[in-house]
Amino acid sequence: MTAHKIIAVVGATGAQGGGLARAILTHPDSGFRVRAITRDATSVAARKLAAAGAEVVTADLGDSASLSTALREVWGAYFMTCFQAHFCPATEKLEARTMAAAARRAHVRHVIWSTLEDTRTRATPRGSYNVPHCDAKGEADGYFRELDVPTTFLRTSFHWENFIDWGLGPRLGPHGNLVLTMPIGTSRLAGIAAEDIGRCAFGIFSEGTDTIGCTIGIAGEHLTGDEMAAKMGRATGHTTIYHPICPDRYRELASPGSLEMGNWFQYQRDTEAEYCSARSVERSRSLNPQLQSFDAWLAVNAGRIPGSVVTY
Repeated sequence: MTAHKIIAVVGATGAQGGGLARAILTHPDSGFRVRAITRDATSVAARKLAAAGAEVVTADLGDSASLSTALREVWGAYFMTCFQAHFCPATEKLEARTMAAAARRAHVRHVIWSTLEDTRTRATPRGSYNVPHCDAKGEADGYFRELDVPTTFLRTSFHWENFIDWGLGPRLGPHGNLVLTMPIGTSRLAGIAAEDIGRCAFGIFSEGTDTIGCTIGIAGEHLTGDEMAAKMGRATGHTTIYHPICPDRYRELASPGSLEMGNWFQYQRDTEAEYCSARSVERSRSLNPQLQSFDAWLAVNAGRIPGSVVTY
């Protein structure tokens, strides 16, 4: 009997890495087994993974020694960083370099690096980083190339969970309707359910090593502001309208992350054709047959969006 290949998953207790961990656990015939890497093996999420059959290992992305130990004997590794844990581009890059170096030392055969474009290559500079959570990841791509780590670069999309976790969903307007305010004009926004990012990564690992050196972009749908608002309205039973706002006005909003998100939305608006074409829904579905549409995601999550009013 052939031994299963170990896939080490950073962020396994979160939505993105957890999607990959759960995909492996629910496909025991895939030839893979999961090693969940987490800072806290005693957390509820970690204990759930362990109960489901995952090997749970403690490591810190800032600690090269612990990460090198966690990667022993693994065939593949899924690497990601959580910018929201520190809001620091320097930390983001340090963690990425630590992962790349550890993978190199451990002779990992296939790494998937969850990344995004460095917006500074195309957008007008607005500081040392236009969109820190994107730019630091894009810059860190170079670490994997410089160290000759066998890597597939997985470019993700706007997580629909941002409507829940970051208050980007619709707000109650002056006339009683919900208003979705975004600075994307009439452009389409590439979006995806966070769980599906992990499932797409599972699809990439399942295809073997042919994608090493390639960049694969994924999305669940490409939707305009009007389309997203209409779908939100149908899901909640509460009329939702889209209010396009200019990026400069959006950046002035007194809400957490409005500057960064304003820059990111503007970048996606201004590079819409290129950005969306780099994220094929069809390719994403070939990797992940369970790929959710925005309607499917809303059917489960609409009631979790702050300010939504679900009538059923």
